[in-house]
Amino acid sequence: MLLTTIAGSLPKPSWLAKPRVLWAPWNLSGPALAEGKRDAVLVALGEQEAAGIDIVSDGEQSRQHFVHGFLEAIDGVDFTRRVTIGIRADRYKAEVPTVTGPLARRRSVHADEVAFARAHTTKKLKFTVPGPMTIVDTLADEHYRDRRRLAMEFARVINEEARELAALGLDVLQLDEPAFNVYMDEVRTWGIEALHRAIDGLSCKTAVHICYGYGIKANTDWKATLGSEWRQYEQTFPALAASRIDQISVECANSRVPVSLLGLLRGKDVLVGAVDVATDAVETPAEVAATIRRALPYVPPERLYPCTNCGMVPLDRAVARGKLRALVEGTALVRRELGVT
Repeated sequence: MLLTTIAGSLPKPSWLAKPRVLWAPWNLSGPALAEGKRDAVLVALGEQEAAGIDIVSDGEQSRQHFVHGFLEAIDGVDFTRRVTIGIRADRYKAEVPTVTGPLARRRSVHADEVAFARAHTTKKLKFTVPGPMTIVDTLADEHYRDRRRLAMEFARVINEEARELAALGLDVLQLDEPAFNVYMDEVRTWGIEALHRAIDGLSCKTAVHICYGYGIKANTDWKATLGSEWRQYEQTFPALAASRIDQISVECANSRVPVSLLGLLRGKDVLVGAVDVATDAVETPAEVAATIRRALPYVPPERLYPCTNCGMVPLDRAVARGKLRALVEGTALVRRELGVT
């Protein structure tokens, strides 16, 4: 009960990539890069375990970009054809690869990473992959020229990958879908359908992460336009509650999401973001506990998983470690109040 976890990424060591930079280029290459990634995964697992996190991840240490790290092993995606486009409804510009032909996996994308992490922790293990809608929104398409059709093709590819990862002993597969906070109509018309195709037949738990994004300027500026209450979830939570996804990851710490909206997710596990990743301020355990308590009237404790709001890769490593400890210590306060050992 009240098992702690993280949304996905952790800061990379300075010897692997430049600190505090989102999607920073690697500092190593060749065999040294492969070794450096594995070492960084060991560090990430160790820091989560030292803090007392219950369900750990590899910290996304082997990926430079949460979407493009998956696409690099997919035939039909051409990284030599990079273009700059507006993504997330033109919230900001990004340089993205182009779909130029039919999609197919050349090999398993993340099996080596999951196998390595699984071999080096006895904790429950979560692994994150980008969701179909967010992938579609983070590249250019010169082949399918239809967002729904392209999403279904990516869902098929994700499902092939996900089945292999689950067979390696994965406990939770999380699909990251920040685009679900932008394209509300598409979530209902084909976004949930694409998620279902991506998770079809999986033996592990499935989660979808739909927060308001990293604490970068483009996102914080956008949030400032959303008013005193962020009610986007009101449009998508009923569809997610009716879906076959097991867990929903939601930004709650220092957000303007009315906590009462969590009641729309009845029947689902809810990963309650109790740590704000858009600030260097480390929460106190009391602040974390207060966020968890606010959610408890709407999410039963056996379905509530204290979590981070989003990935922590842009943060200083010491800050991230402090936030992990606060998450665990704040959760412990609430567990004691509920009489949970």
